[in-house]
Amino acid sequence: MKKYFYLFVVICLIASCKHKKVSLSDDDSSVDVNDFVSFFNDIKLPFQITDSIFEKEGSDSSLIRYKVFEKFIPDSILSRYFKKKDDPDIFALGKNQSGKNEKYLFVRAVTDEKEMVLAFCMSNDNKFLAAKSLFTYNEDENVSDIATLDTKYTLTLLHQRKVSGSDMLYKKDAYIFNSDAKKFMLILTESNDATTKTNSVINPIDTLPRKKKFSGDYAQDKLNFISIRDGHDASHILFFAHFEKDNGECKGELKGEAKLISATTARYSSGGDPCTVDFSFSPTAVIMKETGGCGNHRDIKCFFEGVFAKQKSQKKNQPKPHH
Repeated sequence: MKKYFYLFVVICLIASCKHKKVSLSDDDSSVDVNDFVSFFNDIKLPFQITDSIFEKEGSDSSLIRYKVFEKFIPDSILSRYFKKKDDPDIFALGKNQSGKNEKYLFVRAVTDEKEMVLAFCMSNDNKFLAAKSLFTYNEDENVSDIATLDTKYTLTLLHQRKVSGSDMLYKKDAYIFNSDAKKFMLILTESNDATTKTNSVINPIDTLPRKKKFSGDYAQDKLNFISIRDGHDASHILFFAHFEKDNGECKGELKGEAKLISATTARYSSGGDPCTVDFSFSPTAVIMKETGGCGNHRDIKCFFEGVFAKQKSQKKNQPKPHH
């Protein structure tokens, strides 16, 4: 029995060594990208970071030396915000696997003159895809910043400024990672500041090709629309659907790829997501109908449904021929 006990102990020791977090606080050239990503602790969604993080000292256990960091994240990213000689210290804040094709990593970057929080997107095989600056330390006590990654993988940045008494001005920007463009794309911005106030939805697939039969824009109004773009082959379409009902109290948004299941109907379904939506096309409209639970993509009392009229494509002015 003793030999089995010792064998068990050895196996446990090997397993613990295998999963032991590698230190990234030294300029260790042997660190690989898997070590780098594994260094970040897993976080649950929704995940929120506030600017109160700047009031705390960075933990040595989460420290990543810049020379290690730039092996896996292009140095052109931080060079937008820091001078190369500054050599900022990087502190890992956490990571989350989207369950699809991306991982989201959050870091705090610190020098003597500047502090900021950033998000990075990595592929499932740990290749860098995109980066997004979230907010920077501000000495103004009337200003606050909050960044949130929700369960729909929407990254929301909220900037608030106290103006007088209890009055607060805000600006909120929402982003999603666009895997086609490989960047974070702004999809919604809103504000109660009259000087900057906007309330519009930005279409993340707007610039993609629309040459196929059903491709185009379908809408009820500016806040309730479906965009269809060319899929990777003739049997697929790309879509982005956004709706706001009950004076904005009920919202939904969904982006993905749907497969044609008949000559005029395409169906969206994705592994691991119970959401299923059918798009039925006619020459002048598309009917959207939710056939599976899409609660992760909308508010609880509304659904992906309705008739959306096809919009006329806006033709660019063509230059007149010279005679």
